[in-house]
Amino acid sequence: QVLLVESGGGLVQAGDSLRLSCAASGRTFSTYAMGWFRQAPGKEREFVAAITRSGDRTVYADSVKGRFTVSRDNAKNTVYLQMNSLKAEDTAVYYCAADTTIGVRTEQSAYDYWGQGTQVTVSS
Repeated sequence: QVLLVESGGGLVQAGDSLRLSCAASGRTFSTYAMGWFRQAPGKEREFVAAITRSGDRTVYADSVKGRFTVSRDNAKNTVYLQMNSLKAEDTAVYYCAADTTIGVRTEQSAYDYWGQGTQVTVSS
């Protein structure tokens, strides 16, 4: 069992940057691949980025590739999402999630634990 708590969301202007954090409870954080997802108003939740257990491999949605960077610090039980050059269409609730299997996956169904989400609003 792992508890995930996101933070770092807020209201920013287009072109600004934000860094989201997701802190995990427990001592087994390094055994989870981690993912970030988002849900915009009126839309389904979608994949944003994911990172392997060791952090040696990352995967991104095409819509954020080159602007967002996912990273993790296993010593701090934390995964990050650095978001640069934000656009109005990035406005959403952002969720982190933990996957107990090996590798890195983009499907929501692969993830076993979810945080409550943090709101990111980008004004144009």
